[in-house]
Amino acid sequence: MKLELITLTGEKLAEDVYEVTIPTMDGEISVFPGHETLTSVATDGALYVRKTKNQRDEDRDVFALSGGVVQISPTLVRILVDEAEAGDEIAMHEAEEALARAKELRENAKDAVSVSEAEALMNRAAARLKVAGLRKHRH
Repeated sequence: MKLELITLTGEKLAEDVYEVTIPTMDGEISVFPGHETLTSVATDGALYVRKTKNQRDEDRDVFALSGGVVQISPTLVRILVDEAEAGDEIAMHEAEEALARAKELRENAKDAVSVSEAEALMNRAAARLKVAGLRKHRH
């Protein structure tokens, strides 16, 4: 099946894959060729891409996503997100600093809106850290 990963800056990935595991509001879903048609909301998290049936878990491509929309058909998975970063594009120390700043914002928040915004930043930073950590463990 074809995977299209599209960000605000353009197409990030467009290739044939065997499996895609996507973070959604209802939890992670894995999509294989022939999946039923579905539209869902992607959340901040790790997107896993298995290019071939025999590819090992630790060899999958991993991207940190910031939320968006997922459109699935039997032959196509289209993921439209604000940002998507591959593990080798993420600097671990920058992601750690971003998480610390987001935690500080949450601690100093004066209202529910500020808490919600800080938690969204924390989720995005945590997803980036997870993906960067997975890359680090592979090397």
